[in-house]
Amino acid sequence: MNDNEAMEPSSQSDLPAQTGRSDEFPVEKVAIHGHEVAYRRGGQGPVLLLLHGIAGSSGTWIPAMRLLQHDHTVLAPDFIGHGKSAKPLGDYSLGNHASAMRDLLELLGIDRVTVVGQSFGGGVAMQFAYQFPERCERLVLVDAGGLGREVSWMLRAMTLPAAEYVMPIIFPAFARSWGDSVSRFLRDRGIRHDRAAEMWRSYRSLTDPEKRQAFVRTMRAVIDPRGQTVSAGDRLYLTAHMPTLIVWGDQDKIIPVVHAHEAHEAIPNSRLELLEGVGHFPQAEDPVRFVRILVDFLRSTEPSSATPEQLRELLRHQTT
Repeated sequence: MNDNEAMEPSSQSDLPAQTGRSDEFPVEKVAIHGHEVAYRRGGQGPVLLLLHGIAGSSGTWIPAMRLLQHDHTVLAPDFIGHGKSAKPLGDYSLGNHASAMRDLLELLGIDRVTVVGQSFGGGVAMQFAYQFPERCERLVLVDAGGLGREVSWMLRAMTLPAAEYVMPIIFPAFARSWGDSVSRFLRDRGIRHDRAAEMWRSYRSLTDPEKRQAFVRTMRAVIDPRGQTVSAGDRLYLTAHMPTLIVWGDQDKIIPVVHAHEAHEAIPNSRLELLEGVGHFPQAEDPVRFVRILVDFLRSTEPSSATPEQLRELLRHQTT
C-alpha cells in the first residue's frame, strides 16, 4: 500500500494462528544499575525489540508476539516506571530509556535489533536509533510520539502542576476491579472492544500509586500543558541509511495522523502504512494486519549497514 491507499482487510492464511495465553511469554527480570527491568521474550531468529507506550507494558505486544515468534526473536521490555519494572526516582527522559534498552541488550548478549516503538515507545525508538545507530538494523514507528507538538488534551492536562493530587481521585485504587464495567462503558460510546481493553489496561495501571508517580515523571519529560515538548524532527535526516516503516491508525485520537505524513516526508526512503478503522494501538487492535505489514517490511529491506563515515557525511551536509 502507498501513502494514500486504504488497506484491505487481511486473512491469516500466511500467518500462524493467534493461539495461546500470556504465559507463552512469562515475565523475566534482570538488574540494570541496581533496578529490576522486566521483559518478555520468545521465538527465534532476527531480534525485534518491541517498545510500549506511556502507562503501558510489554503485555500490549503479546498478540503480535504470538504471530512473530515463529521467524523472529521477540523481546518486549517494561520501561523503568512501567509494568513489572522498578519505579525509582530519577531520569525518565527518552535518552535514559534508550540507554537502558542498550544496557538490556548488552546483558542479554544481543548485538543488533530492529526496534519497533509505539506511542512513547516510538520516541524511545527514535532516540535509540540516534544514540546507537550501530545497534539498530531498522526503525519501525507505530503511532509514535516525538514527531510533532499536537497530542491529546487529556495527556496535556495530566502534566499540570496539581495533576498528581487530582489523579488519586480519577484513578482510585478500588477501581482496579472495574474492568468489565469500564470496558462496557467505552464500548457503549463507540470504542471497539480491543481498543477499549487496551485503554482499560492503561487506566488500571494508574490506580497503583507507585506507577502513577512514575507516569507523571515520564509525562513531564515529554509533554507540557501545551503539547509535546520533545521532537525528533530536526534529526530525522540522520535515518537516510536506516530502513524505516511508519504505521498509524487513521482513527488515532491521541496523536494525530498528520504526524505520520510529516515524518514520512522528513525520513528519506521511509514507508508509510495507514490502518483504516484502527486507533492508537495497532499492535493490539488489529495484530494480524499489523504483523502482515511488519513482516513484509522486514522481508523487503536489508538491515542498515551505515558506516560512521556515512553518518558523519550526513551531519556535515546538514550544516553546510
